[in-house]
Amino acid sequence: MSKIILTGDRPTGNLHIGHYVGSIANRLALQEQGGFDKFYIMIADTQALTDNADNVDKVKNNIIQVAIDYLSAGISPDKVNIFIQSQVPELAEITMYFMNLVTLSRLQRNPTVKDEVKQRGFNSSIPVGFLCYPISQAADILAFGTTIVPVGEDQLPMLEQTREIARSFHNTYGKEIFPLPEAVLPDNKACHRLVGLDGNAKMSKSLNNCIYLKDEPEVVKQKVMSAYTDAGHIKVSDAGKVEGNVVFTYLDAFCKDEHFKKYLPEYANLDELKAHYRRGGLGDVKIKLFLNNILQEFLEPIRSRRKALEGDLDAIYTMLFENSKKARAVAAETLQKMKDAMGLDYQKFLKK
Repeated sequence: MSKIILTGDRPTGNLHIGHYVGSIANRLALQEQGGFDKFYIMIADTQALTDNADNVDKVKNNIIQVAIDYLSAGISPDKVNIFIQSQVPELAEITMYFMNLVTLSRLQRNPTVKDEVKQRGFNSSIPVGFLCYPISQAADILAFGTTIVPVGEDQLPMLEQTREIARSFHNTYGKEIFPLPEAVLPDNKACHRLVGLDGNAKMSKSLNNCIYLKDEPEVVKQKVMSAYTDAGHIKVSDAGKVEGNVVFTYLDAFCKDEHFKKYLPEYANLDELKAHYRRGGLGDVKIKLFLNNILQEFLEPIRSRRKALEGDLDAIYTMLFENSKKARAVAAETLQKMKDAMGLDYQKFLKK
């Protein structure tokens, strides 16, 4: 069976470190491992409009920003097809056919949808497009014969619904044309769902609790110094909690033993640092400054590549449009296979 990888992001703002550890790092690893037949990364502008219909410019203008984030993070356009969702209209038709295979109650039970509806405060005023975006996501994945989807933990319910839709299509029309895709999660559990700076939810553009890949050094430091730690750790001498402490969660995601040699040589590793914090005598400012040094080191090459890429936006737009044409050709083939399986072969009615 072919090894086909697909993943993507909504262009509602720049990508943040939660995107990096949750998905981009895995994309980079898969890109370097090779051995795949095709690798797609989709900029999901159509899905972004499901809750931004009154702010099209926000979505449109962020397409190029997300593309630059990918490239500056190390995604290679020579190995990966980065394309724009709306430039592949076949995906909308596939979505429509899949809608007939999913009940309203099943959509409403999707844990990811429930969380995001609550987060956005929709209550009973949920746009139909937003409620149905798991179906759109299934169309995106299945249209390309995807077998592997690098995701964060919060997207697992979406992938399971995709598998359900594929099975339903096969059972309804009696022909198996879709492989059932598998998720690839980060090895580091701290990266599965990176919490926001406030400690109350996952890192999210809409909640403004992110550190972005493009953030300048002074902005990163300001955000790190404002991060939630432990409300009960008032004095340096107080025993502190590591669990639920945003700074230690980020250290779990980004810290390596060699960082201690550079920035905090009195400790050999993160376990020693945690032990000291738990018994008391270690201040929040010290661990925040340590985290800031680590994140600055991580983000600096990404920022540098971004500045170079921003000098030739035409080349990036050209790449996106050319890649979208290639993606459209593949989606068109899948759509035709679906129509054949469904019996939508109207040409037979023509007289020879």
